[in-house]
Amino acid sequence: MINHAHNKGFTLIETLVSITIFSILSVLAYSTLNQTIITADILSNRMDNVQSLQRAVRLIEQDFLQLARRPIRSEIGNTQLAALTTSSANIFPIELTRHGWPNPLMLKRSTLQRIAYSLDGNNLLRHYWNVLDKTYMNTIQSDIILGNVREFNFSFLKNKVDWTDQWPPIDVETNNSYTILPNAIKVTIIFTDDTEIYRLIKISNE
Repeated sequence: MINHAHNKGFTLIETLVSITIFSILSVLAYSTLNQTIITADILSNRMDNVQSLQRAVRLIEQDFLQLARRPIRSEIGNTQLAALTTSSANIFPIELTRHGWPNPLMLKRSTLQRIAYSLDGNNLLRHYWNVLDKTYMNTIQSDIILGNVREFNFSFLKNKVDWTDQWPPIDVETNNSYTILPNAIKVTIIFTDDTEIYRLIKISNE
């Protein structure tokens, strides 16, 4: 006698159990993937912030390490601005002349460059001019080099022990104040989340 095999399908309960298990696994897999994506975005943003900070600090250090003893004429032409100045008469919190302005096109211009820094809201801006002795006709170039900055402060070492927040120091003779440079500069950046970093930059006075 021939036995006929009976093919049994899944019961309704088995089907429901399979669907439930598959749904749970799908939710777990999605949650894991979503968390991985969120973590990757957070790490990417942090890396971008770190790289932006490194670029900004490196640029600031280069500007101060290459300070030049070159004062400039003011925009109106009848006064001078010191090589390094934080004078309240100036519209920028700090302004300086630096060496080492690259000139790959071999243009007929100086390799000295006039630089300034300021805060615009919570953005730290670096300004520069294409000429040293400025006039009102000269165009200023401004770049945002760092965001989320609350304060951008400086201290200047006059000698081996004395620090001042103002440069040139008020006790320096006028004739010398235009070209005098500090022995060191402490740059402090305070961010909107209260994080604070500083750099101590030794200045060559040769």
